[in-house]
Amino acid sequence: MMYRYKKVISIGIHGGSKLSISHSYSTTGTISHHFTHHINHFLSIRSPKTLQSLTKYHAYIITTGHHSTNVFISSKLISLYAYLHKPVSSKHVFDAFDGDKDIFLWNSLIKAYFSNGMYPQCLECYASMRGFTSLFPNQFTVPMIVSACAELGDLINGTMVHGLVFKVGIFQETSAVGSSLVYMYSKCRYVENAQQVFDEMRLRDVVAWTALIIGYVQNGESEKGLRCVCEMYRTCGEDERPNFRTLEGGFQACGDLDSVYAGRCLHGVSLKSGLGFSIAVQSSIFSMYSKCGTLEEAYMSFCEVPIKDIKLWTSIIGVYGKFGCVKQSLDKFMEMLFSGIDPDPMVISCVISGLSNSTCVSFGKTFHGFLVRRNYHEDHMVHVSLMTMYFKFGLITYAENVFNGVLDKELMNTMVHRYGKLGYGIKCIEFFTKMLNLGMNPDSYSLVSVISSCSKMGEMNLGKSLHCYAVKRFMTEYTSVSNSLIDMYGNTNNEELMIARKLFCTTKKDIITWNTMISAYINSKHYDEAFSLFNKMVFQGIKPNLATLISMLSACAQMGSCEKGEEIHLNYIDQEMILTNVTLATSLVDMYAKCGKLEKSENIFNQMREKDVISWNVMISSYAMHGDATSAIETFEKMEGLKSNVKPNELTFLATLSACNHAGFVKEGKYLFGRMGDYGLKPTLKHYSCMVDLLGRLGNLYEAEDLVLTMPIVPDGGLWGTLLSACKTHNNPEMGIRVAKRAIECDPKNDGYYVIISNLYDSVGMWEEAEKMRNFMKERGVEKAVGYSSSNP
Repeated sequence: MMYRYKKVISIGIHGGSKLSISHSYSTTGTISHHFTHHINHFLSIRSPKTLQSLTKYHAYIITTGHHSTNVFISSKLISLYAYLHKPVSSKHVFDAFDGDKDIFLWNSLIKAYFSNGMYPQCLECYASMRGFTSLFPNQFTVPMIVSACAELGDLINGTMVHGLVFKVGIFQETSAVGSSLVYMYSKCRYVENAQQVFDEMRLRDVVAWTALIIGYVQNGESEKGLRCVCEMYRTCGEDERPNFRTLEGGFQACGDLDSVYAGRCLHGVSLKSGLGFSIAVQSSIFSMYSKCGTLEEAYMSFCEVPIKDIKLWTSIIGVYGKFGCVKQSLDKFMEMLFSGIDPDPMVISCVISGLSNSTCVSFGKTFHGFLVRRNYHEDHMVHVSLMTMYFKFGLITYAENVFNGVLDKELMNTMVHRYGKLGYGIKCIEFFTKMLNLGMNPDSYSLVSVISSCSKMGEMNLGKSLHCYAVKRFMTEYTSVSNSLIDMYGNTNNEELMIARKLFCTTKKDIITWNTMISAYINSKHYDEAFSLFNKMVFQGIKPNLATLISMLSACAQMGSCEKGEEIHLNYIDQEMILTNVTLATSLVDMYAKCGKLEKSENIFNQMREKDVISWNVMISSYAMHGDATSAIETFEKMEGLKSNVKPNELTFLATLSACNHAGFVKEGKYLFGRMGDYGLKPTLKHYSCMVDLLGRLGNLYEAEDLVLTMPIVPDGGLWGTLLSACKTHNNPEMGIRVAKRAIECDPKNDGYYVIISNLYDSVGMWEEAEKMRNFMKERGVEKAVGYSSSNP
């Protein structure tokens, strides 16, 4: 007998909505075939087109009565709802399951959460499985849970899972477990642990290698990351060759290390393998060349990318701007507009930033006008960029006009920061005060700027008030704020230096914190404390950077300690650093010269591939210091003969004149002094003082006096004093008295001038005049400095 009936069901799947489905079926054997056909079709679905089509299948499965006991069907439903970004519906299916929930079903729900980025729920689901069942995670569970811990930065739970992995013995079953642990430790900034896990893996695939490489790069150890890429190519088989993600990590490492040679090699390998034609890899290649500053190759790699989005345009425009190629930056911006892409605030800010780094004030103003005509200037980010540009140009009024009194927190913070950076301390403090009066909370950058302004202006009381404000607002938790306070206190007296030390001991330290405290000790001539702190820093595993090394070399130079200087040189400065880093090499030249090792100074100076004007000045000053005027003049002439942009400046001439002065080279000194005009330089008081001393030492007193009297600038007491000393040395009381009067007029508190003029009067028998001068000295309240012996207790 055959009969039919209709059953109407209603199910709640998503968002509380109900779906009613009518389904008719027969009670004969044909039902089994009909069900099997539909279920097989359902299980073969990989990606449902719509939520509606999935709910129809779900409803059909419910009518059969198999939905709550069949693990495979429930797991499939969980997976498909997750694919449609409905993990809540996946959870409903999981909760409705009446049978034994095995690890397969739990993994399905964990994957539903994981694939939708719901990492906390992913860990909660895992915790429920471990808490309410006797199940252990398997090789499919662990990678998802560990990766979720990585995304959340949850090292504690990640480590606990790692321990369980060894307990149940699944670490070596598949490379996915080890790879996920490598990724987790790298993401949590424990790269050494990641390396240890990697070393313990017997099965390593491209995922494990890539996780370790990217872990190194993202944690600032790009050199190790690049070594891993090389090792991977050297030792791995065809199945383990780098993929596009590996290459992205490799190119990022090359860019971070400024290693264009390695980048070119990797570029060639990527093209050979075919991966170099991937858009993601092409973008990485472009980024690498950009970071390395090879503009031509950066442009060529930019042209090879077939589809250029606004992010790529922003990058090429930013690269040109960074290296001062303003015209190319503007050309690319216009090319982007012609290609139909509308600029966003970021790309506009990149153009403005490029203009800011140049001296093209007219271009900057023109581009500002273009933005106003196109109504691109109203955006907040563009507003800030324009203000910054005008500040960098030194056009403070223009920057203030852009600001135009807008009571915006970020704009006002920018004003405070820029005023501080340009040395407008009073305006910096005024704007900061205005922000407080308006009830705005300045950011850490503004606070750092105003503290630095107080330090430069010597306003310690105000600086201490700012310290109180920082404590009250919990802003000392910002390392940059603590660093600025340490710098402020460290640049005053010994009592304040103790406050700087206390701050140093209680703050969260970065390399700048260590450098600031070391510099404070050096500036206050506490050299032993500086070296003690440096050794402590190294002992704690903190690698000295360029600023640290330059400070320590300066301390060695001031102490005249060649032994300590050589120790710094041998232990922390390699040959490559000397060849490539001008500032560091110059510091070494200066240190060895001041420690009496002129030959070593010459050797390092000659090794330098590039020399800036400071390098030349230091070498010339070194020769002058050691009385080798001939070598100083020869070095000056070599500098002049260079076909480069390095030209002598005021300090170059001063160092060379000083060398001539010590050696008594009058002819050469006069010649050099006259050459200053050839470079558009005007002699300062120091240059005139050096020439007067040179002429005076050799007895050319009248020529020296004529030089002083014909100077285009007003001579100070020091200059007259130099000539006065020469008059005394060469026993010319007539001129000495005349010059001494001039010196006293310029510096009436200098007791030495009164003593010299009195002695000169005595030497020519003008006793009354000598006595008058002594009385005159008393009337003015000028006291003669008391001499003392350094050997006395």
